[in-house]
Amino acid sequence: MVATACSYHSSLLPSSHNFHHHQPLATAAVSTTKKGFTHTKYQKGAIKCAREFSDFVGGDLLKLDLGKWLDDVEEHKAIAIYSPHEGGYEGRYLNRLRYQGYKFLDLSARGLGDPETTLTKLHPVCPPHVGKQPIARWYFPPEVDYRLSLLPPDAKGLVVWILEAKVLSKAELQFLALLPTLRPKVRVIAECGNWRKFVWTPLKDIAGLTANEAS
Repeated sequence: MVATACSYHSSLLPSSHNFHHHQPLATAAVSTTKKGFTHTKYQKGAIKCAREFSDFVGGDLLKLDLGKWLDDVEEHKAIAIYSPHEGGYEGRYLNRLRYQGYKFLDLSARGLGDPETTLTKLHPVCPPHVGKQPIARWYFPPEVDYRLSLLPPDAKGLVVWILEAKVLSKAELQFLALLPTLRPKVRVIAECGNWRKFVWTPLKDIAGLTANEAS
């Protein structure tokens, strides 16, 4: 096992005797073959693991990118987000949209069915019959259109927040990226995966619409 050392570059951190400045060496074996004999050489190199100030303070206390978050949501209207595995960070960005006057429709991609049918069309739902009742089919109104009709007059719009969007196909992501074009008061936030920090990108880039537009 190769040990790693962390170098701390921030002057705001308290000094401690536990912060060692030496760097342990990692040993790598390089084998060469010459005249039928194999020679092995061992090379040593230092391993450094950099840290940032936010790793010690906590990402939930640093909200310097909330302004850019609001600007990107208004500009692109459909955003793919990647949040840390431990969760909790996305709530900061959700609340900032709530403060702007948006209402929310939270849906899970698992069991969503066809997004176009579920969100914008009258769609059937078959309740479980448990092997005893006859198979029935109920019809529900479009989820997005129904929620838009219930918005209060002072609401800025509706945010469709899709959980576990990483299971959706490329065609389904493309429809979600185009949904704000069909419904101008709708914004789409899709949780497309995880990352070490909370990051986001336009959903059309993930769905491949940018390449199609360029061609």
